[in-house]
Amino acid sequence: MDGRALSPARVRLIFSGLALALLLAALDQAVVATAMPTIVNELGGLEHIAWVVTAYLAAVIVATPLSGKLGDVYGRRIVFLVSVVIFLVGSVLAGAAQSFEQLIAFRAIQGIGGGGLLTVTIAMAADIVTPRELGRYNGYFGAAFGASSIAGPLVGGFITEQLTWRWIFYLNVPFGLIAMAIIAFAFRVPVHRRDRPFDVLGSGLLAIAVTSVVLLTSWGGTQYAWRSTVILSLAAVAAVATALFIVVERRVADPVLPLGLFRDATFSITSAASLFVGFGMFGAIAFLPLFLQLVHGANPTDSGLLVTPLMLGLLVSALVSGILITKTGRYKIFPIIGPALAATGMYLLSTMDSTTPRSTITFYMVIVGLGVGLCLQVLVLVAQNASRPEELGVTTSSVAFFRTIGGTAGVAVLGAVFADRVRAALAEVLPPGAPITIPQSAGQVPTEALANLPPDLRARYVEAFATALTDAYLWTVPVLVLAAAIALFLPRLPMREHEPAAESPSPTDETDDVKPARPR
Repeated sequence: MDGRALSPARVRLIFSGLALALLLAALDQAVVATAMPTIVNELGGLEHIAWVVTAYLAAVIVATPLSGKLGDVYGRRIVFLVSVVIFLVGSVLAGAAQSFEQLIAFRAIQGIGGGGLLTVTIAMAADIVTPRELGRYNGYFGAAFGASSIAGPLVGGFITEQLTWRWIFYLNVPFGLIAMAIIAFAFRVPVHRRDRPFDVLGSGLLAIAVTSVVLLTSWGGTQYAWRSTVILSLAAVAAVATALFIVVERRVADPVLPLGLFRDATFSITSAASLFVGFGMFGAIAFLPLFLQLVHGANPTDSGLLVTPLMLGLLVSALVSGILITKTGRYKIFPIIGPALAATGMYLLSTMDSTTPRSTITFYMVIVGLGVGLCLQVLVLVAQNASRPEELGVTTSSVAFFRTIGGTAGVAVLGAVFADRVRAALAEVLPPGAPITIPQSAGQVPTEALANLPPDLRARYVEAFATALTDAYLWTVPVLVLAAAIALFLPRLPMREHEPAAESPSPTDETDDVKPARPR
């Protein structure tokens, strides 16, 4: 179906529903993070606090490739609606949780729905406009991501203070229902149904492998030593499940992740570049609030808001790059310049210390944001442009999957580097026997303990934290440079002026009320 088959008003209506759903899924993590201290005070479970993030993240990563494949097989509209229902059910249950263990389980349910929304919305956009026009709309999705990061701390803090933490989950319901109603009414496209059985075994092996990797990267170096039995066992499970997954995907009729996709240069390059961009992007976002709170004394909410310049840079460059792609039909320059610019910004961040003014930090963050915004959604767009109609969903979800895996690895690696550096730095400056506390996020900063230290000792702590955090940023520079180098090999394909879904429907297609566009 070509976008010209729809009125501009209907296209805008559909995109408003998609953007609202995407905003809900992206906003959820930032909102919950702000409310975590209050939740722990009421439900207890401080020792399990990392599970709230880990359970959600693991579910999102597992749901990402599966939802893309299910959308290709059964239609993206139904997968979208089911994902919203799962997300809202998880939200209501999380809001009603009576124990920390219940909250963790219900967050996993939310993650399954959220992972579906984060993937299917982007693929659905490619169903209603041409790849060339999609460049402009991808900028709006970038805006939704950026807005969620900016608004998350504000929304979470306000709701927790004015109502209760439970309402950060309950308020998802009305907005989710609005998004459901819009898509149920307005989104109608041909569905290319296939009679092949769904790849249940491959999906299960993928879920086991991904969950093992998430737990390994989340626990390694924090809850368990890297050489502990738990971490080594997780690594072994991940390796075996991955090997079996590859064997299964080579033999099944309709694999959940067709390995043949990797024979396409565009898909392989965009997936690899997304992996490394995710590493740098999520690493920056995860540790900047920690630096601002530890070194500059910002409170948790303010430290989240102080990352706004990075997000604004991302919004501007995402919108501008999308408009330019739509106007010119050229895309290759953006995945090259973007990571290179982000690498420059990350290098500048690595030069910070406890005396660096906030205005200077703001400038560095803007550079990082501009770089990430130039390539984040563009890489997905490039993969979609080269995709066959029947593989659009799995192509979109796979690129998003590699980006999320990269982000998970980035946070884990930078966290390990930070912990190692801060131990070494504190050992040099502190008196023998002094306690060493190493927070892994802004929510774990021992604010009161630091405030009660003698001024000289507190200054040593702060300087050690600043040195360790900036050393961690330096590690992202070669990774982002590698992403830019990989993007140099992207083929120069013309941006399609027609939508694949309009091409020769198969005899088993089920076409809804939108007529396909007239051929050119």
